[in-house]
Amino acid sequence: MTKKWFQIGLAGVFLLSVALRFWGLERFNTLVFDEVYFAKFGNNYLTNTPFFNAHPPLSQYIIGIGMWIGSHLPFGQDTVNGLTGSLRSPWSYRWLNALTGSFIPLVVAAIAYQLSHRRSFAFLAGLFTACDGLFLVESRYALNNIYIVIFGLLGQWFLLLALDHQKQQRSWWLILAGINFGASAATKWNGLWFLLGAYLIWIATFIIYGMQSFPRTQITLISPLLGRRQIKNFIDEWHRNWSDIKQKSPEITEQTPLQNLTQLNVFQMLFYLGIIPALVYSLIWIPHLQLDQRYGFIAVHQKILQFHLQLGGNSPNVHPYCAAWYKWPLMTRPMAYYYQTSHSLTDPLPVLGPQLPSGSGKVIYDVHAMGNPFLWWFGIAAILFLAGMLMLQVMIPWIKQTKTSLPARLSVDIWIALYLVLNYAANLLPWVKVTRCVFIYHYMSAVVFTFLAIAWFVDQCLRSYYREIRAMGVTITFLILGAFVFWMPIYLGLPVSSNAYKMWMWFNSWI
Repeated sequence: MTKKWFQIGLAGVFLLSVALRFWGLERFNTLVFDEVYFAKFGNNYLTNTPFFNAHPPLSQYIIGIGMWIGSHLPFGQDTVNGLTGSLRSPWSYRWLNALTGSFIPLVVAAIAYQLSHRRSFAFLAGLFTACDGLFLVESRYALNNIYIVIFGLLGQWFLLLALDHQKQQRSWWLILAGINFGASAATKWNGLWFLLGAYLIWIATFIIYGMQSFPRTQITLISPLLGRRQIKNFIDEWHRNWSDIKQKSPEITEQTPLQNLTQLNVFQMLFYLGIIPALVYSLIWIPHLQLDQRYGFIAVHQKILQFHLQLGGNSPNVHPYCAAWYKWPLMTRPMAYYYQTSHSLTDPLPVLGPQLPSGSGKVIYDVHAMGNPFLWWFGIAAILFLAGMLMLQVMIPWIKQTKTSLPARLSVDIWIALYLVLNYAANLLPWVKVTRCVFIYHYMSAVVFTFLAIAWFVDQCLRSYYREIRAMGVTITFLILGAFVFWMPIYLGLPVSSNAYKMWMWFNSWI
């Protein structure tokens, strides 16, 4: 892909993201899902109304700023309501989220490019991210999860940029990385998992270089117990097939900034990615603590922790859309953010009020917070493939050569696999120990790395010499694009008939 077409492609991805997020932004003149909290909280800052917030305040500051700006613009004021505590238009408390969410595909593309310097990989990563339904839904309402993701991803991107520079330039990029990691945590505490991912890949790099420097020792006792010949045959076959898939032209010597991670010593990591994020996180609290002086810095964190511990177990008895972490990757329990029925398309939707009796509404308006099914399913398969590739990278030298050390030089694709798998694990596995009710939107910070994973896999397919492999990459791409278009009505809350609605609900657990 040439530089010109790469720029045109990313511009198209951005324009698509903007159009889908802003079109019909005022469709529901009410508070959708957790807008009952975050839009109200944003307005409270504008009216100097003290309140308790169960999350750090950064996203509500941003929503409040958007409301103030949006209320002073000469457009977007066609419909208003007083549900936030002041007379505001839905456009005023949603537009800044929509704009912010439009940039997430570009940040994902930037990370992909920085990892590999492959324009095709970066374009596919941005395109697939723009074609996800959950990110689209979250961007169209005054909610806070997109801020966790964009600040966390910016932290990752700036870290990669820092690794590509030296001395003073590196310091500035590391400062920006620390600021954004702190901002992600200041949106929700689980924003810390992006920072955890950065530390994991840094530690893993030192382990890899340490293993590469170990003396190569022979293994003679364990191999027979494992059926070395059978395993060797399997490894040889897998390695030959994967080499065929990856075969491309022309052959390019590629680098990745991840190879420079060992240039950051422990003191740099603790300062730039420890002290700076903590300082940013603390400073962000100052306006809120000045507004609500009932709790100090320590006391408010104790109150927040107590709030989350009292939310109850992770079961439908607590909330009908509770979904444990292991249900997220296969998207077995998405959730409805808004559901309303009417007799006809011309009937106005109530700002607040009871729904029609069951069976009497012929038209359904449903904003369903669910991902693009094919993107998510292919994405988790790609992450598992990359994890298997990492395991085989260790096993191949061990089985074929009976030596314990890693190859002297790892390929860029192995580094990318390590980066994606570790960041995915860092953003998912901490939820294993969480006992409160959690929802599918908590998976957003992890699933974005599956978008990168499937983009990498498709890019490998499209770069292959073999027509069948290229056809597989094209097929996956069109399935993802087609699924996004197919489920678009329930992402945007378009009116659909009650009979047609069943067409999008493939499983009972989706309803």
